[in-house]
Amino acid sequence: MGPSSSSLPIQLPLGIRWDDSASVESFLAGDNRQAVAAVERLLAGDEVSVYLRGGPGTGKSHLLQAAARACSQQGVPAAYLPLGADLGGGTDVLDGMEQLGLVALDDIQAVAGDSAWEVALFHAFNRMRDAGTPLLLAAVDRPEAIGLQLPDLLSRLQWGLMERLHPMDDDQRLAALRHRAELRGLDLPPEAGQYLMRRQPRDLRSLFGLLETLDRAALAEQRRLTVPFIRKVLEAEGQAL
Repeated sequence: MGPSSSSLPIQLPLGIRWDDSASVESFLAGDNRQAVAAVERLLAGDEVSVYLRGGPGTGKSHLLQAAARACSQQGVPAAYLPLGADLGGGTDVLDGMEQLGLVALDDIQAVAGDSAWEVALFHAFNRMRDAGTPLLLAAVDRPEAIGLQLPDLLSRLQWGLMERLHPMDDDQRLAALRHRAELRGLDLPPEAGQYLMRRQPRDLRSLFGLLETLDRAALAEQRRLTVPFIRKVLEAEGQAL
């Protein structure tokens, strides 16, 4: 993908939450360096299809959004579609996707067993393959383990590169949280990060969402992220445990 001086909007269904800060650089790879490298090769044009599998909180959505954002910043049209969300127009949302520079489809397992969606995906994948459209996919498990009923769709999902995203342990989650804070220009001391992890859900999506809340509060009050300040903000948000 060649660089461009202007970015293009990412095709995103209405009502879908988008992480504006998602980037490949902000993803703390840890044990997932191989998966991150696969996404980077896809963006460089060295892969045509990459399928990421992993449980909740392993970073699938982050990497898919990061890839779409990277394309947009280079002036390459891209789409991010979380299939577990309400996409409004149903399978029609797939029409014309082969004309884009990247298509990122999240939560493939959400439409497994739905014959209309499986047929629509099969035909969309064929169009994308014929057009050479880079495809980044994500699901909780391997294609053969997510309940697909259409054998032809299963074979399409299996022909690309497949990588697993491993869950992080608590030390890696803390490192990822502090890394995200640093990218936002925040100093999150270890004790403050540990306080958050002891008292809040430990999946990264929830923790990163809390970090956004703390960032806004710290900016508004010109405060540092100390444990007392974090406790105050969480109590005001009704989230302190």
